[in-house]
This record gives sequence, structure tokens and C-alpha cells, in this order.
Amino acid sequence: MLTSLFELSREFIKLKNQKFRRYFMSQENALTERLSILLGQRGIGKTTMIIQHLLDCADGDPLSDKILYIQADHFIMNQSSLYEVAKDFKLMGGKFLALDEIHKYDNWSMELKSITDSYPDLKIIASGSSALEIHRGSHDLSRRALVYHILGMSFREYLALNCDLHFSAYSLEEILTNHVEIADTIVTQIKQKNEAVIPLFQRYLQFGYYPYYNEFNDSAKFKMTLEQNIHTTLESDLRAIYPQLTSHSIKKIRQLLSYIALNAPFSPNWSNLKKFLELGDERTLKNYLKYLEDAGLVVAVYKSSKILSKLDTPAKIYLQNSNLMQAIANEKMNIGTAREIFFYNMLMKNHELSVPINGDFLVDDNAVFEIGGRKKSFNQIKDHQHAYIASDNIEAGFQNKIPLWLFGFLY
Repeated sequence: MLTSLFELSREFIKLKNQKFRRYFMSQENALTERLSILLGQRGIGKTTMIIQHLLDCADGDPLSDKILYIQADHFIMNQSSLYEVAKDFKLMGGKFLALDEIHKYDNWSMELKSITDSYPDLKIIASGSSALEIHRGSHDLSRRALVYHILGMSFREYLALNCDLHFSAYSLEEILTNHVEIADTIVTQIKQKNEAVIPLFQRYLQFGYYPYYNEFNDSAKFKMTLEQNIHTTLESDLRAIYPQLTSHSIKKIRQLLSYIALNAPFSPNWSNLKKFLELGDERTLKNYLKYLEDAGLVVAVYKSSKILSKLDTPAKIYLQNSNLMQAIANEKMNIGTAREIFFYNMLMKNHELSVPINGDFLVDDNAVFEIGGRKKSFNQIKDHQHAYIASDNIEAGFQNKIPLWLFGFLY
């Protein structure tokens, strides 16, 4: 069986390897632990990252006996357990084992625990759905695994992949204090490629969050693939992680997702939502919302970044990214909502966001932001000490008015 797995692994590595590297692959000491788990939405590049890492470990040799890539839900895995495969792989001199779609494998946590305990010299990298929780498996892996939550592409990455424009990432502090000079440098280089930053940003909002759009360069095919990924996430991934979900439950969850897409951002009224979905109790409804959050399809923003506020009703609920609006809402994108989603996307990696009394977002309990078009004013947030406008449709800003697109350079 190991011979067959090596054959599959080598073919898949050759097929899926790509030159373009996501932000995560440049992070220092990433994936150096004995057990690393990558979690994230379908289509954001987890498999490609795994392949690239394996090749790095094998000095670029896809035929190396030291690396093995396994799709955990492949039918060939019905012939043996992960533990037995890892045992045989180690006996053959294997060093780096990759397990993709680990949430599709029964008893995944028990077997990963057994492998890491039995073979301390074997390094394992696994990937799974955003909804996967290492505490939920039959064996707690929290002390054995380092979990990485992978995000979709930033605007900076989109420019690198689609325009061969390569820029450094900036911290939020750098952008707030030096945005005029940073924006000028970026805009100048983009113009040298005979491109313009505003139309590039508009295309990013529609198609740029997922790397695979570059494979099609066709909006209809991209939308169809994104719809299929959403369907697989609901019908397959969620049910693999939450086996208690029935077909009826999945149907209701899909209806809730569509409702959010058409009405975002909104503050949920549980009574109205229960009537709309024809549900008998509020607890079930809140669980459905949690499943959508866990799956990386929606985000909920609260009135305070304090932990206890998570017990409250969300102040705003959005689809997780603006590309999803195109696929789910199936109508022209609401640009105001898309702008807010983009801002949240770019800052959520390293910052805490909540909804202030005045303004759209409070960042790290310190800075208040209003998100809008080029004419957006400070009227609503003029009394706040640290107030900023993230303005769309401008190439460069002035003082505390910053181009919205520039927040796409945070990672």
C-alpha cells in the first residue's frame, strides 16, 4: 500500500506545486513544529502551501522518499489506518508526512495523537476545514499541535499574483503614520506597469480573495467554482465535523447564509430569524450561526472587543469576504458592504475589531474608523481622539484620511 501512496503523492505534488507563495510561507519558523495544522476555507491555498513546504523539506525533489502527501479522504485510505501508514513510512526512512482534509477521516484526533506520541522524529502537517476544532476530537491535541488559521489573499498578494507587482507588507501603525509616502510609492510602481490602483482594487473585491481565480481568469467559472466550494463546505465539511447535522439542518443553515448575504451587515433579530427559518428555538438558530462562523463563511462583530461581549448578540454580521457576495447574493455587489468586509478581512489577522457607538469599527479599543467613498467626512467620529477615514476611490490620502485599498497591504 505504501508504494501506491508514494505514487499518488508524487503525482499530486507535481500537479499542485506552484511558484507563487502566500504570505504564510514567508513567516519565520512556520511549520517547524512536530505537528502543525492548517485551517481555513476551501480554495485559499492550504494544499499548495503543504506541497511547497514538503518540497522545501526535500530540497525541491518531488521523488524524495522523505516526504509523503496523503489525501485523508482518498478511497485508498480505507485499506489501512493513518497510524499504520505513518509506521510504515517511518520504517522506510520517512521524515515529513502531510495529511490533507484531515477532518474527513474518522478518529483523526486519536490517530494523530498516537502518531506524534509514537514517532517523535516524524514531522506532520495536516490541513482541515475552518470549522475543525482540535478540542472536539476524541483526543485533545491542543498541547501537541500548533494551529494556523489561514486567510484568503490580501490585495498585496493579488497584485503579486496577477500583475507581477511585489511589495512589502506594512504594519497598521506604519500605514496610519506614513500612508501618504507608502501610497505614493505603490501607485507609482503600479503606473509603471500601465495599470491603475483603483480598477485593480475593484477587481480584487470581486475576484481577488481566492488564488484560484487566476487559474480561470473567467468570472463565470470562478463564481461556479466558489458556489461548489460553498456547497461542499455545508454538505460535506460541516457534516464531517458535526455528524449530528441532518439534511434538514443543512438546508436551514443554507437559508440562513442566503439571508445574511442579502441583508448584511445587519444586527440579528432572533425572533424574526426564527420565523423566517421556521425554527422552534433560539438556541438552534444561534448554533447554526456558529457553524457558519466556524466554517469561515460569515463573521460576527460585537459592540465590544471584551471577551464577555461574545455572549451578546452580534452588532453586525457579514459574509466573510466580498467575493462570497457575488456567489451567494447572486446580484450586484453592495459596494458599501463590500468596503466594510474588506476592511475587516485585512485587519482581523492581527487586530481586534468591534463596533463603536459612533463609526464603523473600533480597532484594538483605540482607533475609530469610518469606511466609505471619496467624499466620506469625519462628522460622525469628529469627537474621537484617534479617528480615521478609510476612503475608497482615492489613490492617496491626507492626514487621517487613508485610501481604503492601502489596508490590503497589512499581510
